[in-house]
Amino acid sequence: MSNTPSRLDTGIFIRRSLFFVILIALTLANLMVLFRGLNAPHAMDQAQIAREISRGSGFTTKMIRPIAYSQAVTAQGRSVSFLGFEDTYHSPLNPILNAAVFKIIGADKPDAWKIGEKEMIYPLDRIVATVCTVCFLLAIGVNYLLISRIFDAKIAGVCALLMLFCEIFWSYSLSGLPQMLMLLLFSCGLYFAYRAVEVNAEGKGALGPAAIAGVFFTLLALTHWMTVWIALGYIIYVSVALRPRGLVGVVVLLILLVPAIGIMLRNQMITDSPFGTAFLTLYNGLGGNSESFVMRSSDISNVSLEIDGIVGKTLRTVLLQVSEIIPLLAGIVIAPLFFLALLHPFKRPAIANFRWAILLMWLSTAFGLSIFGVSTEALDPNQLHLLFAPIMAAYGLAFVSIMWSRLDFVSSNQVLRNVHHIVVVGVCALPMIFTLQNKIMIGIRTSDTGGVPHWPPYFAPAFASDQTGLKGWVTEKQTTFADQPWAVAWYGDRISVWLPTDLAGFEKIENAAASMETPAAGIVISPVSHSSEPMSKTIAQYDEFAPLVFEAKIQQLSAGEGRVIGSRTKVSAAVKRYPYPMSLLGADMLYYSDRPIRVTETTR
Repeated sequence: MSNTPSRLDTGIFIRRSLFFVILIALTLANLMVLFRGLNAPHAMDQAQIAREISRGSGFTTKMIRPIAYSQAVTAQGRSVSFLGFEDTYHSPLNPILNAAVFKIIGADKPDAWKIGEKEMIYPLDRIVATVCTVCFLLAIGVNYLLISRIFDAKIAGVCALLMLFCEIFWSYSLSGLPQMLMLLLFSCGLYFAYRAVEVNAEGKGALGPAAIAGVFFTLLALTHWMTVWIALGYIIYVSVALRPRGLVGVVVLLILLVPAIGIMLRNQMITDSPFGTAFLTLYNGLGGNSESFVMRSSDISNVSLEIDGIVGKTLRTVLLQVSEIIPLLAGIVIAPLFFLALLHPFKRPAIANFRWAILLMWLSTAFGLSIFGVSTEALDPNQLHLLFAPIMAAYGLAFVSIMWSRLDFVSSNQVLRNVHHIVVVGVCALPMIFTLQNKIMIGIRTSDTGGVPHWPPYFAPAFASDQTGLKGWVTEKQTTFADQPWAVAWYGDRISVWLPTDLAGFEKIENAAASMETPAAGIVISPVSHSSEPMSKTIAQYDEFAPLVFEAKIQQLSAGEGRVIGSRTKVSAAVKRYPYPMSLLGADMLYYSDRPIRVTETTR
């Protein structure tokens, strides 16, 4: 009998040691060998805002959306400077976190952290990804503590493994998007929300832990505006279910409103709208065009908001979320079984009650996404369902464990007791296992260049190089137009306007830039515009600029004989002001300059 605890302790120690070895190995492999740079527009945009914050420029941006500029001009009644342009699109917390890291490592200095001559991965990309990965690893730890408290250490350990081997979680960690910070904050909020439910089940007042959970959900809302829907679901639950009823909900609502009022006042001054440019993401769900089309528009009256079809569009997005629930829940196949676990009569009141809090938060989130839009595309910035994946997986796994243990052949054979855990982890780990070997081989072969970039459409040296890139060709007080302005602003550290939807908008911003002594110097055309969508959709998106978008490709096919854009195209007059095409990367990425550029080294 005396040897049993020793054997148990040894087994636990070995399993935990093995877990941490795998965790460290995967972390180092993903950040060093497998890393390919940032590949999400929102991540690059937030990263360049973070750099501006670290420089003491406030919450300003070098990526300018035409619609945001139009809002600022309308609100202030005058031309607005392109230097230090105020951003009202992104939530502040993730850029502030990255700004603090940039300040610590000295990345706030213009000449710091330059890309090497032979490097293809921007050094600061790895820093941003490291911050996201640290948040992810901390989220695993918080979820382990939470699930251990709700169920037991075994289910918590399996859920930790599911998170560790989840390909989608790692993809978001390396993308630079704020989802992993959101996962950490949401998990912390859930921990204190469960403490409130426990206290309430004991017949005591739950105001303290419920308010702390409210603080974390407020921080979550400051990381992504759409998570306000999660906070709304939580407020409804605590108002009804926790004592003192009503008062808890009011306290949490006040906690949420304190920072929200300050941000809305700022947005009102900048854009004449309390919700700023971020509110226009509504057009992604209800508008007649995509969000990118809206952001590239210089006049909001030119964009339709189809309220007439709101019911049909909302229902379609609801059905999408239901039918694609497994990929939306990070591909963790056990997570959707949470909905079956709602039917199981858990004996402990806290466990039984807490699942309704989770359900209510999830339903309010799904409703919000039905209005503002969400997709199953890789790295969708509105993907909030994955935040629920760990806790839903825990309930689903608990339900399966109960059903499994009731089978006669399992109860009579102790060897089979944990087989379902192994199967679940194995199935969820398959996507990572199938791709890991190939990624490692590519990473090893390209170790001298720091990795393979996400090309197309991103190639950091095209903008970050002082010799053969845009950074060396454009000054800090010049403006560029681009189809990937987030990359120009982040890698090139230069002002970049998203290429407007029409020539009138282009000329309006071009004239404004000249009047504010930040004249336009050129136009960047990349695979973002000419290779990411079918030709018919590209023509519809870029309309009058379609000839410019496809010129490089057509020239490539015609052996580069002459300019394709003739005098008959609508855009020809504007393009004539930028008559010098410079290759940033072959014919796939061109910079149309307003002046000849002498390149002293071989252009990449």
